[in-house]
Amino acid sequence: MIPMPQNFNELTYVVGTPGTVEEMRSVPAMIPFSDKAVAFLNVVSAKLLKTGKAYSDVVTFAFWCRKAALLTEKAKYDTNELRLGRGIAFHSTPSNVPVNCAFSFAAGLLAGNPNIVRLPAKPYAQVDLICAAVKEALDEQPEMKPYVVFVKFPPVQEIADYFSGICASRIVWGGDMTIAEMRKSPLPPRAKEITFADRHSILVLNADAVLKAENIDRLAQDFYNDTFFSDQNACTSPRIIVWTGKDKQAAKDKFWTAVHKLVADKYTLAPVQAVGKLAALYRAAADREVRLEPCADNFIYRVKVEKLDDKLPDLKYNSGFFFEYDAESLNEVAPVCTNKCQTMTYYGLDKDDIADFIRSAAPQGVDRAVPMGKSMDFTLVWDGYDLIRELSRIVSVS
Repeated sequence: MIPMPQNFNELTYVVGTPGTVEEMRSVPAMIPFSDKAVAFLNVVSAKLLKTGKAYSDVVTFAFWCRKAALLTEKAKYDTNELRLGRGIAFHSTPSNVPVNCAFSFAAGLLAGNPNIVRLPAKPYAQVDLICAAVKEALDEQPEMKPYVVFVKFPPVQEIADYFSGICASRIVWGGDMTIAEMRKSPLPPRAKEITFADRHSILVLNADAVLKAENIDRLAQDFYNDTFFSDQNACTSPRIIVWTGKDKQAAKDKFWTAVHKLVADKYTLAPVQAVGKLAALYRAAADREVRLEPCADNFIYRVKVEKLDDKLPDLKYNSGFFFEYDAESLNEVAPVCTNKCQTMTYYGLDKDDIADFIRSAAPQGVDRAVPMGKSMDFTLVWDGYDLIRELSRIVSVS
């Protein structure tokens, strides 16, 4: 038996109780996309569509976990394989993307597992709404209570040791330092670990398509959703922007004018962020030849670089700080597509062109390519992991 952690004053149960955790250890696993898991998430969805209207990320999650949407996902896994959840899934979720905890939990539940979810340390209204909806759904479907525990705790190894010691899968979001800290807590011999390390993302824009765009404000909003909405803290947020096509300067003028108008209206830049961007510019200038494009204020820093290489992403910053590069072909993107590169967002490119680039360049990174505005849309295949298959096991019957 693994004893409960003694630092219980630092462990807060937001959903569930210590007794629920004990019950989890013997609760049966479910098949992936079980009827009761889908029905439960559908109830959560209905509640959030009523209570979370003020938060676009909550609404996005609510739409994602509607029954109809989940059954569409289930169809992708309709095979003759007999699968069951692996057992307790312990999720350590990031503090900078509030709704990530909900998506991670839903993936674990859909894979057939009971779930212990470590919520973000920062207070978020979105997380409060999600927890409230989950509690109400559990009251309506009490048979699901042994599958759901949400907790909060600071970096206390004894607590991490406990939850790691009883899990069959550990899912760690939050970057390299978080992963290193969590790995101090040993796992059972047959447990699996899925980690989401520090990543960066890029955006490829076709200048000719931008110039032809009839609704430039829509493009600006899509860009804003990918970047400023999360303050570029999400690993999906592009920090390097690559322009292809012919009339790049005219396209930049049109695009950045629309983006600046939106940012000036919606985004708040704190003094410390402005100083941070200036410091990031100086670091980049000390490392290579760069040029800060003319700007009316410091909402947006566009730092033009003359070449792309694998060191450029290390100079990244957030708060509206972008490296910008003019390319003649998509192949020039390859040097920044290291194993640290997660998402390529794009506008004005054909999917076939991107697929051809991936096949020919065979980059170590780029786990997904999505249209601009869709970078934060969660899917069950993330960072190259198929979460349903990773968090379940095949039972062979012969």
